[in-house]
Amino acid sequence: MNIEELRNYCINKKGVTEHFPFDEITLVFKVMGKMFALVGLDSWEQNETKINLKCDPERAQELRAEYESINPGFHMSKVHWNTVTLNHDVSDSFAFELIDHSYDLVVKGLTKKLQEELKSM
Repeated sequence: MNIEELRNYCINKKGVTEHFPFDEITLVFKVMGKMFALVGLDSWEQNETKINLKCDPERAQELRAEYESINPGFHMSKVHWNTVTLNHDVSDSFAFELIDHSYDLVVKGLTKKLQEELKSM
């Protein structure tokens, strides 16, 4: 997977916007204003294809045990976030599933009003 494929997959999800809230190299994808994916563009330029994704805490532990490329979230809550290194032992299709899981967790945590607003988009 390359950065354009990753960006296109994230940005085409309903209610998603992209931002650089921390600096000019950390691309953040948000659904209805809440983060669900972060990408360090400088890492990608150095061929370190990493993405931070929200994850159910129990599933996060299981994934870290099963995949060498899934680790506790770098600079994030280690309970709720994973750093996934793509193009190694995580297939593109599974990476897309993990992005979907992160997106769905954030949507589930939105207020009912924001969830309704998202549905009507």
